[in-house]
Amino acid sequence: MLTHRSRTLAIAGTISGCGLLFAACTTDGSGDANNSDPTAAVVATTTQVGSIAEQITQCAGGETQILMSAGDDPHQFEASSAQIADMVTADLVLINGLGLEASMQRSIENAESDGAEVFEVAPQLDPLPLGDDHDHEHDHGESEESHDHAGHEHDHGEDEESHEHGSYDSHVWLDVARMADGAELIGERIAETSGDDTYVSCGADVAESLRETDAEIEDILGEMDSPRLVTDHAAYGYFADRYGIEISGVVIPGGSTDGEPSSQDLASLTSLLDDEGADALVTSKANTNRMISALAQETEQDIPVVELYESAIGEPGSDAETYQGAMLYNANALAEAVN
Repeated sequence: MLTHRSRTLAIAGTISGCGLLFAACTTDGSGDANNSDPTAAVVATTTQVGSIAEQITQCAGGETQILMSAGDDPHQFEASSAQIADMVTADLVLINGLGLEASMQRSIENAESDGAEVFEVAPQLDPLPLGDDHDHEHDHGESEESHDHAGHEHDHGEDEESHEHGSYDSHVWLDVARMADGAELIGERIAETSGDDTYVSCGADVAESLRETDAEIEDILGEMDSPRLVTDHAAYGYFADRYGIEISGVVIPGGSTDGEPSSQDLASLTSLLDDEGADALVTSKANTNRMISALAQETEQDIPVVELYESAIGEPGSDAETYQGAMLYNANALAEAVN
């Protein structure tokens, strides 16, 4: 049976009006947040997709189970037999996709063959090719008007098939504007599977909250002059593309945490830092890469190490327990370190 893991939706002191947004989110009678018989039972693999889905289902009277926890690496997480059974019995299984959940891919495929309905989110969000850190142009403009998606029609139907896994960057959640579009798509997909259109309006409400968060992050990072980062692995292409960040070096190339840099790779990065410097060395709070600390010690430059919510959102009860809170934490932590 699905077990519902509730998290408070309030993001303490971070998102203007977010508490009011969800307090005002009502149903038409088909959904009730206190209903013991949920209108939809959703399973999400990652904490980022799960946080967004959970906000939508709480608004509309459903429930979301999130398979991964704050300490899990999504590249290496393996589902238990009980979690696979939950995927089969759920109304909808939400995965990030594009190969992110590499270690549980067979479990996802087995669940799908046993009848699970799986929705892969990342291929629907104009994914970036691997290695394209910040030169890709997409439809999220710089003006406030670009965040008004009312009446926007999602035309991503062919993307899911045309985007080969392994060719595109899976770390799409590091662009909040893209995830706002994702919230709308998730709401629409849950509505399709449940027959309850409340999920469409709740998805739109969560999307609006995410667009407010995106604008706030733009304001925070816009005060910096194109900061240069060296990151633990190739995870920050979307972040760089959206928020004007330059990725000048990567410890583990290829978009996954599974690899190991050679001594020559590390020597080259150390030389790069000695010669050109960087504004920060970035790693994951949940899965700190020891090579980042080693680089900080070996370089002649005084470069801060910044731990961000890269692979997961924060623990329940923290300021980063929601996707919005985690991304705002990242922006503020980076701005504080660089400035």
